[in-house]
Amino acid sequence: MTDDESDSHGGDITATEVKSRVSHISGRTILWTEQFVHITEVAAAIVFATLFAIGVFDLARQIIQATLTGRIAKPLVVIGFLDIGLLLLVIIEVYQTVIAYMKGSETREIVRLVIYAGVIAMVRKSIIFRTGAYATTQNALFAAAAYTVIILGLVGLLHAERVTEQ
Repeated sequence: MTDDESDSHGGDITATEVKSRVSHISGRTILWTEQFVHITEVAAAIVFATLFAIGVFDLARQIIQATLTGRIAKPLVVIGFLDIGLLLLVIIEVYQTVIAYMKGSETREIVRLVIYAGVIAMVRKSIIFRTGAYATTQNALFAAAAYTVIILGLVGLLHAERVTEQ
């Protein structure tokens, strides 16, 4: 027998057969991992949809309670509602990003969704920003400057993405 031959009774196998078997195992492994990732994406979508639904019902409950008790007129209560509402929008943007991945959308669409989520998250941080939450005024100023830079960067990315789309 030559190196390129093998017998069917457990003899030596050729390098070509080894490559074929490895390729087959690799292919099966890749298919399995792709299925696993898809199942995980579906699970993530379900989790985010559930979080959103729970959040909407909880926000409605809080608004009704605040209205009945008269706390609805307090600015901090309203800011709290805005905070929750914006957090729900971030959850929806993340959900839509997961769905876009699952559908195999273009990278541009996925990047746009991530930028939207970032803008909403940073606007949320800006709305709930309180200087009293920081040890010093200087720390609060640094945080505000950082928020501003991040928001401007995200808006710049969004603008650049829209301009290049046209």
